[in-house]
Formats: sequence, C-alpha cells, structure tokens
Amino acid sequence: MIRTATLLVFALFAHFLQAKDPYFDFSPSAKSVYRNTISLRFADAQRGLQTMKNKEQDNLMLPFVENYLDFLTVFVDDDEAAYKRLSKNMAPRLAKIAKGDPKSPYYLYTQAEIRLQWAILGGRFGDMLASLSDIKQAYALLEENQRRFPDFMPNKKSLGVMHALVGAIPDEYKWSIKALGGMTGSVSQGLAELESVLAHARSNPDFVFAEETYVFYAYLQLYLNERDDKAWQTLQSKQLDYKTNPLLTYAIASLAMRIGKNDKAVTLLESCPSGGVYHPFPYRLYLLGVAKLQRLDTDANKPIERFLSEFKGKNAVKEAYQKLAWYHLVNNDIKGYQRNIGYVKSKGTNRSEPDKAAMREAESGIVPDVRLMKARLLFDGGYYQRAYDFLQPLASAYAKDARLQLEHTYRLGRITHEMGRNAEAAKLYQETIDKGANQPWYFACNAALQMGQMYEKEGDKTKARGAYERCLGINPPDYAAGLHASAKAGLQRVKG
Repeated sequence: MIRTATLLVFALFAHFLQAKDPYFDFSPSAKSVYRNTISLRFADAQRGLQTMKNKEQDNLMLPFVENYLDFLTVFVDDDEAAYKRLSKNMAPRLAKIAKGDPKSPYYLYTQAEIRLQWAILGGRFGDMLASLSDIKQAYALLEENQRRFPDFMPNKKSLGVMHALVGAIPDEYKWSIKALGGMTGSVSQGLAELESVLAHARSNPDFVFAEETYVFYAYLQLYLNERDDKAWQTLQSKQLDYKTNPLLTYAIASLAMRIGKNDKAVTLLESCPSGGVYHPFPYRLYLLGVAKLQRLDTDANKPIERFLSEFKGKNAVKEAYQKLAWYHLVNNDIKGYQRNIGYVKSKGTNRSEPDKAAMREAESGIVPDVRLMKARLLFDGGYYQRAYDFLQPLASAYAKDARLQLEHTYRLGRITHEMGRNAEAAKLYQETIDKGANQPWYFACNAALQMGQMYEKEGDKTKARGAYERCLGINPPDYAAGLHASAKAGLQRVKG
C-alpha cells in the first residue's frame, strides 16, 4: 500500500515537472498540419493533430490548426449538420487560447482567424447574426494586433483582405458596416497591405501563409481592381505548387476562366490532384463541366453529372442543374433542358446569388434563346471571335422581342469591348443602358459597369466616374450586389 502511494506521488511529481505553461509555437508539426489541411490531405492532417496532442498538448497553435481543419472540412463538404456540430468547438478553443501569453503576436491573431472561419461558414449556412458578430470581433482583434505588432505579416494578410472588402461594400449595404461597429478600409489600402505581405513571402520562402496571400491578392486584383493581368501574373509564382494542392488548382482555374483562358482552365482541372491521400473535392468537377460548356464541348455534361452524383451538400446544386439544363439547350434537347431546369426548383438551396439566379430562371418559365445562349457561353470562355461571328448577323432576328433585342445588343457590346473595338462597344453599351435601365434585367447595370472600366483604362476619369455612378443607380434583381461592389471600387480608383 505504501509502495503504491509512493509510486502515485512520484508519477504526479513527474507530470508536474513535464507540464508547461500554454505557449504559441508554430512548430514543424503545426506547419505540417496546416499545409496538409490546405492541400486537402485531411487524413494526414488528422494524424499530425494526434501527434501534436501527444507531444505538444500545451502548444496553443494546436487549437488553431485543428480549427482550420474543421473549417475546410465543413466548407468543402458543404455539410450543414457538421457545421452545427463542430461550431460548438469555437468557444472552448478560444477560451484555451485566451490562457496564452498576450505578448505573443499569435495571441490575438489566432482568435481572430478562428472567428473569421466560423463567420464564413455561418454566412454560408444562413446563420447571419452569428456571422456578423464574429466578423466584428475578428476585425477588432486584428486591428488591435496590428497596433501592437505592426510588422507581423500573418495579421497584415488577414486585415488587408478585410480592409479591401469593407471598402468595396456598395452604399445600399452601408447598414451592415454600421452593424459591424465602425469597420473602415479601402480597396487601395487592402491591396497595399497585401503587397507588403507578398514582398515578405518572396524573400522568406518558408512563410507558411504564402499561398493564401497570393490567392487573396490575385482575386482582389481581379474582382475589385479590374487588373486581370496582375491577378494572373500573381498566380504564376514559383512558390505556388498547384500540382499537389487541389484547392490551389481550383483557384487558378477559376481565375483563368474569368480572364479568357478557358482552355488553360480545362487543362488544369483535368489534371487536378484527386483520390488517394486527398479528401473528395467535387467542386472541381462542376468547374470543369462549366469550362467545357463554355467552349460547347459535347461531353460537358459528364463532369456536372458526376458533381451532382458525388456532392452531398446543397449550395451550388441549383446552379449545377441550371448549367446542365443549358448543356441540353445548346444541344437542341429541349426536354433535357426542361427536366433539369425543373430540378432547380426542388433541389439544393438558394442562399448564394448564382443559386438564386438559377431559381429565378426556373420560376420564370422562359426558355433562353439558344443562339444567345451559345454566344454567351463562348464569350464567357474567352472565345470572342467565335462569339462575334455567330451573333453579329442575328440582329434582325430579335427585332420583335424587346428582351432578346436588348440582350443581343448587350452581348455584342461585351464581345466588341473584349476585342478592343471600344468605340463600337461604347455605342452598344449606351444603347443597352438607354433601353434597359428601367427593365428587370441586369444587362443595363453591367453595361454601365463595363463602360466605366473601359473609360478608366482609356484614362478618361470623368466619363468613367459617370458610368460607375450610372451603374450604382440601376438595381436589377440579378447580380446587383456584385456589380455595385465593382462599380464602387471603380469610383474609389478614379476619384483617388
């Protein structure tokens, strides 16, 4: 009995000798878990977490990388049940981190990142109040951390993104800024902050957040600064190994599709790493199907059908059935169109703007014009000459239908703009605005935005400002938020 008690006391004494105060150390093990997570090597990440729990249980980077794994798992799987279950881990993880050293730059940063990750998921699954609250608190944490550690690059990476996004919020959503408690920023400020992080990443190849920063910066340049050249150049960095990262492959392919490099996107997506060590990632199949549809491939339906078969979530499902309907439409299968557009009404959810647009098409009962649809898809894929040759002779075919006539004018404007025929494009855009500003279609709103971007590139800031302001004055039910955000960012540039 005495011997047993002595052994127990010794064991407790040994435990206390080994115990450490909580600490922040982005150790090799923590970095490995993080890199495996963002590469969708979830099984490897789980094994790494278990190793950390055995050997680094007091390392407060453990709850940080563990939360990252939960976040990406829920996001990729679009699993609302998992969101509700795993979101309960946020509070205990934050409480654990709060016991760490406030003098560490990771102290506030990790708390902010965890809140931001759950805010993104909250918005995805309609939990808006919780999402707004976490965004507000994350912003405050990042701002305070920036004040304490102005040269801490991970913090500047996240804060730069938030400053840029806040600066692009359209006027009709200013109420959200007030609700978030005084968040401020501009697109130029955010981009400048990210540029300083990129400079750090280039001179420090071991900077763990380099991939995130490159992708964030490229997408902000594309969507908020209208610099598709700079966006594409950014993602060509030698530091980005997309061949072992499905998420990175997806990001580069998605951007390629936006800037007229559709063939490149197909190549990337067809060679996207999958199977084996990688967690299932059906979104790559959907994007591949859309890329193939944009060049009118006869097998474009197959990747979309695989996506719908393998994907277990609800977001993007309506949009996928819409694209499948379009595939049947351009292949002269009207029954196939009607069958799949019917599924839009009963499948998935309509939280995202593309899903909402798909639902509106389904509920309208209007079958798109097949010729305009082909031209639209070819244009979206960057096949401008093919689209122009197909569409230009058809003007007289739409003389008796106001909507189709307006769409024909708008699409010719977009095509001639991308072909560098700006004078012709300006006339077509103006005609679209004059005839469509009071109609329930997005053509006039986007025509004004595109005109502003065209004049801005020509150096005519006065005309650009007028076009951007015209865009903000048109409020179509489809895509208004995104179009207005781009117009506001354009106004900031030409006024600045």
